[in-house]
Amino acid sequence: MRVHLVDATYELFRAHYAPRPPTLGRDGVNLSGVAGLIDQLLYLLREEGATHVGCATDRVIESFRNDLYPGYKSSAGMPPELLSQFPIAEEAIGALGLVLWPMVEFEADDAIAAACERFAADPDVEQVLVCTPDKDMAQLVDDERVVLLDRRRRITYDEPAVMDKWGVPPSAIPDWLALVGDAADGFPGLPGWGAKSAAAVLARYGSLEAIPAKASAWDVKSLRGAPVLAQTLRERWDEVQLYRSLARLRTTADGVVIPQESVEELRWLGTPKAEWHALCARLGLPQYAGRPHRWLST
Repeated sequence: MRVHLVDATYELFRAHYAPRPPTLGRDGVNLSGVAGLIDQLLYLLREEGATHVGCATDRVIESFRNDLYPGYKSSAGMPPELLSQFPIAEEAIGALGLVLWPMVEFEADDAIAAACERFAADPDVEQVLVCTPDKDMAQLVDDERVVLLDRRRRITYDEPAVMDKWGVPPSAIPDWLALVGDAADGFPGLPGWGAKSAAAVLARYGSLEAIPAKASAWDVKSLRGAPVLAQTLRERWDEVQLYRSLARLRTTADGVVIPQESVEELRWLGTPKAEWHALCARLGLPQYAGRPHRWLST
């Protein structure tokens, strides 16, 4: 069997900002994000044949990472019409009959990391597909057993594809992000370190700790400005360690709770019709009432 792990927060954001007319619910409320998320989940189940699915959300945007670094991404400045859709999105996921992991202290990415670790270890699981194009999640890729799936572009990233795309193996993604920064998550990386220079050095040495302190000891071809890069790394060592901690995904060992112990608990058995119809009526989305292709037998 294959397991699909969905970053529902990503889908909510993408749908809300998609360049198309808004989907309005009861009283003219903008539900574009929720509607797009529903579309994607139904397509995953119907057209892509997903059978075992887990969805992760950020119940709140802030997490423990905001305590580590004040500049980390937060809900500040987010449009209210998007924030108001977060709880509705969780209701919709549950009403579809799908497993939901709503994160508060941790992030949706951490829930997926924890679920990935647990269910990839199950011998009955042929492959785990992490459904997001987010480069942070590339650190979870493990050969062809755990892959990153960009459903919109229909691109699957196994280990060679991660290396080809970002220039480093999956294990070095947090180190690479620590050096280059991640604008989406709100941390800047180190001055002078770009995607190519970071990839070249990490492809050679594998981790921050393995990089020689002196540039004269570096064995990296066609790299300009090595002395300045090495000096910056030495002078900002504590800073880059912090950024790597922000980029590193947490799992159950760090306290992330995934209640499901067996992969069979992720099996989608169908949508409970009464609950789904009631939700669509309450939200003012009657066009979605008949969309699920399988109803839960009661």
